[in-house]
Amino acid sequence: MQKILNYINGEWCESASGKFVPVLNPATGGVLAEVTQSTKEDVDRAVQAAREAQKSWRLVPAPERAEILYKVAYLLKERKEQLAQVLTSEMGKVIAEGRGEVQEAIDMAFYMAGEGRRLFGDTIPSELRNKFAMSVRVPIGVAGLITPWNFPIAIASWKSLPALVSGNAVVWKPATETPMVAAEFVKIYEEAGLPKGLINLVNGSGSEVGNAMVDHPGIDLISFTGSNEVGAAINGRAGALLKRTSLEMGGKNAITVLEDADLDLAVEGILWGAFGTSGQRCTATSRVIVHEDVKEALTEKLLARIGELKMGNGLDESVKVGPVINRSALERIHEYVKIGQEEGATLLTGGQIATGKSLDEGNFYLPTIFTDVTPDMRIAKEEIFGPVVSIISVRSLEEAIEVNNSVEFGLSSAIYTANVNRAFHAMRDLDTGIVYINAGTTGAEIHLPFGGTKGTGNGHRDSGVAALDVYTEWKSVYVDYSGKLQRAQIDNY
Repeated sequence: MQKILNYINGEWCESASGKFVPVLNPATGGVLAEVTQSTKEDVDRAVQAAREAQKSWRLVPAPERAEILYKVAYLLKERKEQLAQVLTSEMGKVIAEGRGEVQEAIDMAFYMAGEGRRLFGDTIPSELRNKFAMSVRVPIGVAGLITPWNFPIAIASWKSLPALVSGNAVVWKPATETPMVAAEFVKIYEEAGLPKGLINLVNGSGSEVGNAMVDHPGIDLISFTGSNEVGAAINGRAGALLKRTSLEMGGKNAITVLEDADLDLAVEGILWGAFGTSGQRCTATSRVIVHEDVKEALTEKLLARIGELKMGNGLDESVKVGPVINRSALERIHEYVKIGQEEGATLLTGGQIATGKSLDEGNFYLPTIFTDVTPDMRIAKEEIFGPVVSIISVRSLEEAIEVNNSVEFGLSSAIYTANVNRAFHAMRDLDTGIVYINAGTTGAEIHLPFGGTKGTGNGHRDSGVAALDVYTEWKSVYVDYSGKLQRAQIDNY
């Protein structure tokens, strides 16, 4: 049985606890490996290694740091298929999506390597004579990364690459469900020549490892992607320690379909956004807000297409919908379906745990559509994180925007319309961090900021240049070469 170990100060090692838990294939229920379960002591060793390594890493010129990231990018590219196979085996998403996720990590590695020559500051005219003023970015120190199981390498790349190119060291806790691809990613960093101590992998539970990271005085910031409940707890505890946090949490994303929309195109976007990754994306489409004039036609088209979605093991190239991550998720999704029925929504299709040959051993839930949903229903407000869609009828663009914005989350939204004026109204008024026009709610590209408003996060962004703001501090520098005391705001007036 393969054993997944920690990686601390350049060495692969077991936790001092001696405990391991199984890593399960969500499509088959089979055991893929065992992963070590760490303690506070393991976290402390990782932090000590990171702090020591960061002392010299921050002095390495950023373009030189970037050379290692380029090597990481090429190794990711070379091993794309292997990584995708591992990812699909332990997470469950279909293999095409697994390849797409690894490609996202490749793209991010090349992009952030490029930022090694673009860690720009500013030069600013001083208000005084013979004085020079500028601002520069400096690393924060040690970044604690806590990543989820649904995008186990993509999100890890969003966080670790900008942290490292900025001159920080990293302590990383991956999700317990997906440690195999995490270990493969760290091996690539190791092979690329990243000096020891700069990336430290500590496997274990959130209650043990995650809490120890949040509380550790040697970790300067926490970057977390996961549930709102956990994110809020992290923010409260880290905030009391004056520790920076970057939080990317839930979504209740909607596609709005207006009466002038291309319905066939909208159906494609809804199917992909709602049932890709079995709805287990923070950007998944969980609401369809449709103009009453085309609700019936859109619904008919959706029902006709949903039967074409083959369900099964994601390693099968013909499968379009894979399993959800575990039995707990399966039960949570089914409980929400019951809630929807109790609330008076009409179940059109799905609503059941999938059974049958090759499905019984895995965690499969049928793609599910509710109609006659009102915005105040729980299934229209709360994140289900599964293949469940609620259809909500509206009479106008203004009402659609109001419904879209009525939830506590603000990650992603989309609108299908042929009217450019309506599109620009939506771009302005949809209260989400990401807006799509004539495309679904998923498909973010790595060179733009990723994150949301309201309950989705705390104002920071993953991805794009904006990610550098998470992992750097601004330092203002003044050089006075006048040879005399000059008092700003006094001697210049």
